[in-house]
Amino acid sequence: MPYVAEISRSNPSCFLFLIDQSGSMRDPFGASATNKNKANGVADAINRLLQNLVIKCAKSEGIRDYYYVGVIGYGGKGVAPAFSGALNGRELVPISEIGNNPARVEQRSKKMEDGMGGIIEQSVKFPIWFDPLAEGGTPMCEALNKGTNILVKWLTTHPNCFPPIVINISDGESTDGDPYQLASDLMSLTSTDGEVLLFNLHISSSNHAPVEFPDTDANLPDDHAKLLFNMSSHLPEYMRRIIGNEGIDVSFNTRGFVFNADLVSVIRFLDIGTRPSNLR
Repeated sequence: MPYVAEISRSNPSCFLFLIDQSGSMRDPFGASATNKNKANGVADAINRLLQNLVIKCAKSEGIRDYYYVGVIGYGGKGVAPAFSGALNGRELVPISEIGNNPARVEQRSKKMEDGMGGIIEQSVKFPIWFDPLAEGGTPMCEALNKGTNILVKWLTTHPNCFPPIVINISDGESTDGDPYQLASDLMSLTSTDGEVLLFNLHISSSNHAPVEFPDTDANLPDDHAKLLFNMSSHLPEYMRRIIGNEGIDVSFNTRGFVFNADLVSVIRFLDIGTRPSNLR
């Protein structure tokens, strides 16, 4: 049975994020109650996710390297590693180095209940590893090819790992060709525990409700949405169970794809897509 390998310091796994940084990412989320644009909302979601991964791997003696993480941006400035600060230019970084090297720590305000029926704002520290950028076209093909090259090297040195998970976040169509075959090439990479998982998150410019984890492309409205669905991996059994527990209907054909995601859907998708199955 695939997707059961232990994730440990001696057998780590990895997450690779491909982030659309094209000019349209300046637009606001269509159906979201927030006034953030998509580039800022995605950057906040990625930074929050990295913080949660660091916390998940933190033990009394320090941060254990259960994961290596990469963030690749693609847009008008090309396709390149997108960490800010001391990690700039790095492709895959051990989670302990990420935890110890945020580019900066900002003070953010968070609304909380005051225990007396009211709401108060509290200042919280928010580490930043990835900054928003929105410029130019959408070279998705080059980004998928970059991801394949990174994971070929990773799998050569970690042949028995829990399969890497790649999450592609985009709001538009590829501007450098048809990405289908390159996505198939990426998903054909394997460890002894199964194939690389590719999940696609289409973020919203409209007010239509998100379509989360569908098992068919029949209800998707256009060819681009159907393309992203068909270049997304079928979910392994452990992940179908997680999504079922979230109240979403699943089947053996359910894929790691969300169409027209608002900011809430982005955060939930990242949370579900990065939950470990066998962390030791």
